Amino acid sequence: MTNNTNRLHIGLFGRRNAGKSSVLNCLTGQQLAIVSDTPGTTTDPVRKSVEIPGLGPVVLIDTAGIDDVGELGVQRVRKTQQAMKQVDIAIIVCSHNLFDKEEDQLIKKLQQFKIPIIILHNKSDEQPANETFINELKSRYKVDFVDFSAKTGQNLDRVIQLLRQNIPEGFNRKPSLFGDKIKAGDIVLLVTPIDSEAPEGRLILPQVQAIREAIDHHCIAIVLKETEVADFMRRTALSTGSPLKPALVITDSQLFGKIDKMIAPDIPLTSFSILLARQKGDFKAYLNGTPHIDKLQDGDRILLLESCTHHSTCDDIGRVKIPRWLQEYTGRRLEFDVVPGLAEPPRPIHEYALVIQCGGCMITRKQLLNRLQPGIRANIHVTNYGMAIAYIKGSWKRSVELFNGDIKS
Repeated sequence: MTNNTNRLHIGLFGRRNAGKSSVLNCLTGQQLAIVSDTPGTTTDPVRKSVEIPGLGPVVLIDTAGIDDVGELGVQRVRKTQQAMKQVDIAIIVCSHNLFDKEEDQLIKKLQQFKIPIIILHNKSDEQPANETFINELKSRYKVDFVDFSAKTGQNLDRVIQLLRQNIPEGFNRKPSLFGDKIKAGDIVLLVTPIDSEAPEGRLILPQVQAIREAIDHHCIAIVLKETEVADFMRRTALSTGSPLKPALVITDSQLFGKIDKMIAPDIPLTSFSILLARQKGDFKAYLNGTPHIDKLQDGDRILLLESCTHHSTCDDIGRVKIPRWLQEYTGRRLEFDVVPGLAEPPRPIHEYALVIQCGGCMITRKQLLNRLQPGIRANIHVTNYGMAIAYIKGSWKRSVELFNGDIKS
């Protein structure tokens, strides 16, 4: 499976028949999208993972027209609006010097998510952009503009140049999982349970990323199941004359209580999910929001965001375990909505008392932060699966104390 979580996501937005699909084909040099003069050819957003010369590996998202009509058209526009939250750069495609209220509303929504915007005037071979049109748009929106022809490839180099210039600051500087907390030669102990939720024949992505991080920092990575930890510690103590003292222990959040008792209190202990929260989420918001668990009341509704789709089991962490543990811990009658993938919540965000986001290993940092923003803007408390579990299980302080120094008020 191709991992797109670290690729630049570029969205193509605009009216029907502005030539968004033609632009996609021109950018890639391939006939990846169906092109037709019939309005509404593109329905649901279409994602293509490609290599663009001069830009590298990207994900292009071709969307339905923002001016679509009818019952199905309204649904298509809603899908297009959802796609806005998933992109790092937006290309607004227009043509024939037409840029009206639909495009204006589109820009305002994209700017809410602080997404860099390029206005691409397509079909310049039929009608070039006039100077008044160009100057007005540049002045009004303060964004880059390019006159372009998907048919002839006119100004393709300029489009690539503008995309490179608009890559969000820090996009290629992925925050560390824990590399800044260890040094070469340190021992990192990774406790990786293999239970009913574990994928067949492989480790989950956060576990693989943690192993790679340890190796990249020239550390010694020791990987064990939770059932082997006590025996391993005992054997190393017998062979060396003193207990092994890892620089860091990383475990599954569900095992905090168990592993906490096995690992000396002066050894840093955290979880894979909390590491992802630090790398990809709004860690400060999580730290502030997690203790709100103690303030939940009867009838409060909790939103759980999975951010991926998977087969649900009787031990599913988001759908079964966390709801059960929350009600047991608080003693309250709580209501829960679980939303997989990047779908919209079934209710207005203000109806929730708490939002709990998964680690987000299968989505980009931008997508995860955009997913949290409606709740944060509405002053809804947010947390993360691993941080919520650590709080419920009584391991909150120890699980995050390694990172307390990172957070500035």
